[in-house]
Amino acid sequence: MKKRILALLGVAVLSAGALAGCGSSKDSKTITVAASATPHAELLEAAKPILEKDGYTLEITVFDDYVQPNLVVESGEFDANYFQHIPYLNSFNEEQGTHLVNAGGIHYEPFALYPGKEKELNDTTIENATIAVPNDTTNEARALLLLQDNGYIKLKDGVGLEATVNDIVENPHNIQFVEVAAEAVSKQLPDVSFGVINGNYAIEAGLSVAGDSLVFESADSAAAETYVNVIAVKEGNEKEAKIVALVNALKSDEIKKYIEDNYDGGVVPFK
Repeated sequence: MKKRILALLGVAVLSAGALAGCGSSKDSKTITVAASATPHAELLEAAKPILEKDGYTLEITVFDDYVQPNLVVESGEFDANYFQHIPYLNSFNEEQGTHLVNAGGIHYEPFALYPGKEKELNDTTIENATIAVPNDTTNEARALLLLQDNGYIKLKDGVGLEATVNDIVENPHNIQFVEVAAEAVSKQLPDVSFGVINGNYAIEAGLSVAGDSLVFESADSAAAETYVNVIAVKEGNEKEAKIVALVNALKSDEIKKYIEDNYDGGVVPFK
């Protein structure tokens, strides 16, 4: 979960229980979006001028949790949210009985292996290495698949994006895994050989995929396709003109250039 909220000009920051006065405008030219701070609200801010040219006013509210943004869209208080990938969206609908759908994939945040005590990745440094990985199933699987794709471990056939350390069937380098909360992996780097960090948490820790990572997910990986971050809306609203305009703005060449100029590989536009 994103804990650190960046100061964004003109963007309100709300936590659970602080929703008084906020709601979805019935005005067809006003778009209300609940978002996480980094990079979602930043990309939305960058999209405001694009939408203004089309006659739309974009109102962004930043949340510091992963529950309220879905609940306020389900209730109709907000038109859309932008913070989550499809597996989380599907899981939330199943667990909470909500009716949210993907209105458009915008970007993904590559997982990458970053240096800790060891500054280079080679046959010597990987031997008996300690690697910090996220401890939740979704993110741990991505971390392990990244290591498998680079030949360091082998996972049980078929486990895919549900893999855990218990599914490792070959570990020729005797890697020791340190499982911690996803947001805490970067803090573990001084105490481990390496760490696999989510794209958003790497950005928040001041790490660059292009400049700091040792290996990272490829653009054509299963993880990139699966974990694309989406604009989510209540079912039936995905074809509304203002939602289509929002998605088109975020997928525009201007936003793609903004991503390339500002995130150094930590955020990648989805095809």
